[in-house]
Amino acid sequence: MIAAGLGLVVLLAGAALLSRGEGTEAGGPKREAPAEGSRQGTASRGGSGRARGDTTEGMEADSAPRRFESGTCWRDLERFNDQVTVATFRDWAAPLLASRDAVVRNYLKERLTELIGNDAEHAREVLGWARDARGKEFQVYLSALRDSEAVQQPQVAAQLMAAGLDPKLETGRRAGMLSALDSQKRLEPAVLDQLANFARDPASAEAGWAATRTVARVMKKDFERTGNASPYLDRLLTIATDSPDEDIRYLAQSTPMHTAPVLDAASTERFTRILTSEGNDDGRDAAAHNLSLSQDKEQVLALFARTFPTEPSVCVRWALFRFSARVAGKDALPVMARMAAIDPRFQEQYRIFEQLYASGVLDFMRLWNSLPNQDPFACMEHHD
Repeated sequence: MIAAGLGLVVLLAGAALLSRGEGTEAGGPKREAPAEGSRQGTASRGGSGRARGDTTEGMEADSAPRRFESGTCWRDLERFNDQVTVATFRDWAAPLLASRDAVVRNYLKERLTELIGNDAEHAREVLGWARDARGKEFQVYLSALRDSEAVQQPQVAAQLMAAGLDPKLETGRRAGMLSALDSQKRLEPAVLDQLANFARDPASAEAGWAATRTVARVMKKDFERTGNASPYLDRLLTIATDSPDEDIRYLAQSTPMHTAPVLDAASTERFTRILTSEGNDDGRDAAAHNLSLSQDKEQVLALFARTFPTEPSVCVRWALFRFSARVAGKDALPVMARMAAIDPRFQEQYRIFEQLYASGVLDFMRLWNSLPNQDPFACMEHHD
């Protein structure tokens, strides 16, 4: 009975608190008894009313520890937008980052990008924060720096590169630094050499993978702008053949597919070596894909015909088979017929290609989109 009575007292007290707080929390009128001797409405009558920040109450609120409370709206949002600078950003952002809210982190990233702008000094200061920041804080700083205008300035990009190659930093942090370089519009040959040499280092690990991806991503943008992928492709092929890390090699072998440059004689020869010597099935598959865009179509078709009989993977054989059609069109049918004779699993696929060509479908992409099954050997299950 005593316990029940205490519980009832708690419930009644809680209800009283809720009823008292309704007016202020839900936006209703707040009723307060004025202090004895105070004058009400002075500011509204044109008297000497002061802004909140000039009062004792306002100054105490400004000096109080900043807290972020998860809710529908953050009370200090306007103050943050109006008052925060690069110099005060870390202090302001700390309690917000502690909330672990993805929407808040995205807001902070965008606001910091605005604050950095095209100012190289601000960019270098944020880069300095990123050297020792942890977890989500590190991600916010690097993402903001990556998206800023200032990161395109050579001196800022050079410092970001130096941080990414700094052996004193942990691998994951170096990977983040090198990934932030993928927003560059172009990479100079000297920078490409540094990234390629680093990716080939057996100790580069995750950071070497990030360096390779950065080369590939900037290649795609620069190729769309200039039509020249050669400097980037040359370094990617160096990584693709020399890196001891299979994941890094495959990334370098496969990413040119997303840019699809026409291969010159030198690039054709290097992808030929990958097709005939790479131990990873996926790497040989990627090589066949890239070789289908070589300038020397006759050489590549002969290479595919020569490689098919000794290729152990059905998925790589499927690449050699279908990309023969991309290389030579209808003229590839005799080679594809011999492939189907060597491996009976391809006889049905050969009949489909033959029928499509006979119906007048000649363009490879139309042909590909007309196939009743683009993955007859369940090869795409191995890829994201």
